[in-house]
Amino acid sequence: MEALGRHILVEFLLCDPDVLNDVPRIENAMVDAAVKANATVISSDFHHFSPWGVSGVVIIQESHLAIHTWPEYQYAAADLFTCGDDVDPWLAFDSLKEALDSKTYSVLEMHRGPINLLKRIPYNAEGYRPIAFERMQDIVAKRNIWFTDKDENIALSIRSSGKLLYDKTSRYQRTRVFQSYGLGKVLTIDNMIMCAEEDEAHYHEMIAHPAIFSHGSVERALVIGGGDGGTVREILRHDGVKSVDMVEIDANVVEASKLHLPGLSCAFDDPRLNLRIEDGVAFVGKAAAESYDLVIIDGSDPVGPAKGLFSVDFYKNCQRVLKPDGILVVQGESPTFNREVFVELNHMLGDIFGCQRVHTLLFNTAAYPTGLWSFHIASKSDRDVKRNDENLVDSFVRRHQLKYYNAAVHGAAFVLPNYVENMLKEGARLQRLSKK
Repeated sequence: MEALGRHILVEFLLCDPDVLNDVPRIENAMVDAAVKANATVISSDFHHFSPWGVSGVVIIQESHLAIHTWPEYQYAAADLFTCGDDVDPWLAFDSLKEALDSKTYSVLEMHRGPINLLKRIPYNAEGYRPIAFERMQDIVAKRNIWFTDKDENIALSIRSSGKLLYDKTSRYQRTRVFQSYGLGKVLTIDNMIMCAEEDEAHYHEMIAHPAIFSHGSVERALVIGGGDGGTVREILRHDGVKSVDMVEIDANVVEASKLHLPGLSCAFDDPRLNLRIEDGVAFVGKAAAESYDLVIIDGSDPVGPAKGLFSVDFYKNCQRVLKPDGILVVQGESPTFNREVFVELNHMLGDIFGCQRVHTLLFNTAAYPTGLWSFHIASKSDRDVKRNDENLVDSFVRRHQLKYYNAAVHGAAFVLPNYVENMLKEGARLQRLSKK
């Protein structure tokens, strides 16, 4: 070899933008490239860049491979630096070009540390070589892959083990399940976190039990969305429930949960459940009037197939299918991460049900950006949804070993911080002004 190291600087052009914005795929592509170049991988560290793109580096025993991507330009810049006669950076280049689906490229190779310009000194570390070799035998590559759920200003990152358990794209969306270090298995749809094993009970217990205990006699329920199964699991804990219709638009979400999230999907075999794979908006539009005691909208953020779950006509139909004393529960987003949608949903329901019959409850969750999330609860009657039978609730909590919900939490969840109260009041004021 004529130099100590070989350094390739690459510009990959006309790449697949979806690949360039996918942290696990980029990390896997870079690690694979290092392995194909015959390098020894020591560690990797990859994360989302704001607002789009991926940055990361693979540390190899023979130096490093680094990359930064710009999906909006279909462009990636890579830095492949290796040393030693046994590692070929061009093999890494070939592997990356294929993985990024790059249509063209620009590349520059430099030889670093030319031997004919350097003078070797009598430095001898031969005694250390056996020790270093022994240590390297047991080395396990440390891989840092950060999955990020974010908007333009706020992000939540969860460290992944690099193990992607499920990855399918339907006509509606991309569904994935990955193994995280801090929150167990995580279900995502189109790069948005839907639930994580370690704290999914916070969400699913609060979307179901406050409404059911407030109502007191729920027999027939409808769930729109909720393909992971957690919401119907909680509803079906109640012996008085005779039937649940669950309408999920994407069969992949159900399949992913059945395969990898047994703690959530355990109620799918309950004979009281009628699971339908179809459009929930259309289903509600055709459902008979006054046919449900409880309707729960367990949808994702208002993008893609979930957009229809955030419309006036849809919620008017939800009110129509409720019995005279029925209750509607809506996934209400975050008052910080999704402020506009949070306020708009609250006032939309107020227009339909009456402001005095709409209430907001808050709960904490580690798996969603800002850690604070909400449900809006609308009652078709004048029932006080904040009240519950404490003895009945506490007995139920003990019997089912619930992780989050209890009688005290039921009432406390409806106590809103001043900034949330003011946010909703200001939204109401602006709404009145817009109607004048």
